[in-house]
Amino acid sequence: MQIYLPISEVAVNAFLLLGLGGIVGILSGMFGVGGGFLLTPLLFFIGIPPAVAVATGANQIVAASFSGLLAHLRRKTVDLRMGTVLLAGGLVGAAIGVWLFNYLKTLGQVDLLVRLCYVVFLGIIGGLMFIESLNALRKARRGAPPKRRKHNWIHALPLKMRFRTSGLYISVIPPAIVGCAVGVLAAVMGVGGGFIMVPAMIYLLGMPTKVVVGTSLFQIIFVAAFTTLLHATTNYTVDVVLAVMLILGGVVGAQFGTALGTKLKAEQLRILLAGMVLLVCAKIALELLLTPSELYSLATVAH
Repeated sequence: MQIYLPISEVAVNAFLLLGLGGIVGILSGMFGVGGGFLLTPLLFFIGIPPAVAVATGANQIVAASFSGLLAHLRRKTVDLRMGTVLLAGGLVGAAIGVWLFNYLKTLGQVDLLVRLCYVVFLGIIGGLMFIESLNALRKARRGAPPKRRKHNWIHALPLKMRFRTSGLYISVIPPAIVGCAVGVLAAVMGVGGGFIMVPAMIYLLGMPTKVVVGTSLFQIIFVAAFTTLLHATTNYTVDVVLAVMLILGGVVGAQFGTALGTKLKAEQLRILLAGMVLLVCAKIALELLLTPSELYSLATVAH
């Protein structure tokens, strides 16, 4: 059952789009990621132009994240105060990211930059998470007691605030910077930024894993929605038909993902997420290195 996507100008199987949305929804509920790091490359692979994939993927991220967030709110595993600080930084970052995206589009380099960003960020973060998670699993098997959280340079910064749900009393500066960085990535790469935010919240801010997932989803919803709005009004690259198909699959998948996530240990969740990040990274890197099937493409260049 083929469906024509007007903005993407390609015909794609409707069930394939529903399936992609469902897979990403499951990831969203399980790991607290918007799933854009997986969805956007998958859209590249089925022939959607990168500029459209980036802008439209953000729609699905909003829906899947919202569905996952509702389940976490019921369990009271969302730190709304921390989420608000992350969000403030995220909105500023998203505005900077869309400006950067538009500038690169005028140079005709946006497709290459998006793919290179994926390879670099996914490779570094996936690798670090995988190593840390393996070590944590080994220690858990040996029955070693978990390390107590040490005070680091973050705890010495000014403008401190108490985050009761996370059990933290730290400066608002690091969460705001993390949020800003994620906002830039959301706009340039079409991701919710959870694959960066989740590790940063666990390892940099010292938040407990059970609270991280829901709090990450809270921030992702607003940043992805803001990014979509900016792309729709400045680039006109949001494909509504594609977005609706992905959203339908994503909302259902997120509910399954949240239920699955509660059955796994924190270390197992992190190692699964790391493995997935590395697989996507390897696939995009391979595509950049291999000779494309079509050596030439016809495209209009802005002057």
